[in-house]
Amino acid sequence: MNNSAVINTAICLPAPDVEALIQGRTIMAMSKNYIVPERQFGLYSMDSSINVLPVEQYYQTNFLANAKTAFAQVSVETISIKAWVRCEKCEPLHNTESLSALSPLTIWTTEALKEILRQRHNIFLLYLRVYQLPKLITHSIKANSQFIYLNEPLTISEAKPVLNNHTFAQRKHQLENRQPPLHPELEELQSAIASLTISQPAAKQLDDYIKIFLGWGSDKLIKQPDANLAWINDIAKLGDRSIELEDKKTNHQAGTDFEIIARRSLDFLGFKVEENYKGGAGGLDLFCSQPYPLVCECKAGKSIPDRAVEELDRIGRRHLKENYLQAVRLIIGPGQPTKNLKESAQISQISIINVMTLQKLVELKAKYPGAINLVELKQYLEPGQIDYKIGEYIDKAEREIKLRSHIIELVKNYLQNSGAESAGVDALHGAYFGSHPPQPLKTVEMHEILIELSSPLTGYLGRIKGSNWNSDRFYFLRNFPIN
Repeated sequence: MNNSAVINTAICLPAPDVEALIQGRTIMAMSKNYIVPERQFGLYSMDSSINVLPVEQYYQTNFLANAKTAFAQVSVETISIKAWVRCEKCEPLHNTESLSALSPLTIWTTEALKEILRQRHNIFLLYLRVYQLPKLITHSIKANSQFIYLNEPLTISEAKPVLNNHTFAQRKHQLENRQPPLHPELEELQSAIASLTISQPAAKQLDDYIKIFLGWGSDKLIKQPDANLAWINDIAKLGDRSIELEDKKTNHQAGTDFEIIARRSLDFLGFKVEENYKGGAGGLDLFCSQPYPLVCECKAGKSIPDRAVEELDRIGRRHLKENYLQAVRLIIGPGQPTKNLKESAQISQISIINVMTLQKLVELKAKYPGAINLVELKQYLEPGQIDYKIGEYIDKAEREIKLRSHIIELVKNYLQNSGAESAGVDALHGAYFGSHPPQPLKTVEMHEILIELSSPLTGYLGRIKGSNWNSDRFYFLRNFPIN
């Protein structure tokens, strides 16, 4: 169903069950009545349920915290609908012998399933395909049965499935055949770190990766802005006073503020910034010792003064002596350099970049932590104004990132379409040329990238080592989304 449709009913389920369906943690719900497959409903959370045991005994241990939170957040005034479902299958639950196999695949305990069967007799398992709504729908209706009629018809579409077709089919097959969970240890790990996700960004990211690997969520990670990196947005603003929101600082204070954020920027990029060479009258603004010596002059204002080159030469020689000429020399400042400044920089072998260019480098590092290779960057630090050269380096890095993301997606799609568990280099190379590739690649070049992506330090792919490079096989582990 690519076009939109209209529904006017909602199915009422316990709040934790609704939350688990929306998270992609389960595709199953329970119903007192038989539901014809292909029927579609809004998904409504209720605070009361068919629960026949206390919540601690009803839900799996690794879902218990989510269950309590979901019940606590249910409104008694209105109902909220943020997803809709289509019933893919409805089967009666009557085989008590299968409950211990069914329970680990759901959010319910074996004890709860047994008690429900004992008390209710007629219980049906619903296999539900879940789709998110573009916005939250609220209704002032109180439910007194498993289904309610909505005040207004609800327009739905399949634009935002919680799980993709392949993942849903896998989960449905696993439930139908009562196959055991593939990664129970990872489910326990996810449960253990769940409480840390609110306060720890790193835990949140790991939690996302685990959920996606387990098939509990969308395979497209949405990378949230890191509040700890908000300072990056101020780099250009502090250096170029013509774009400052408030221009009430003294020249000295403005210069100090920019020097501090430039120091932070170079450190963030991976340079070792030496504290013994702090700025001030007669001092070097910045000196980095690793991975190669780099002397930096920071200029805040509306433009870089023509004397900046002579100042850097004089102060640099005084502090570094003969080592000054072996160092990379850099001026970072606002505006467009004058003709005289560019000529002086060429003669003294000094590079000049704009404050916004520094910010773009730091933004790339923040977005893709492994994207900046400082040794490679050194080749682009030529004498004169080099913003265009740094732009070339950033473009090159982004092309390499796009290529790797494409190859990871290629491996995933190839295995899904072929039904294979792993694939050889030749097969993947053949598929590459039918996948609208971002650039041509030789088989050996592709193998090198596959090795890189299957390293334990990256972990996007897995590798089964063959007797030679051409017999290596690779399989998909996790996505590398490009934001």
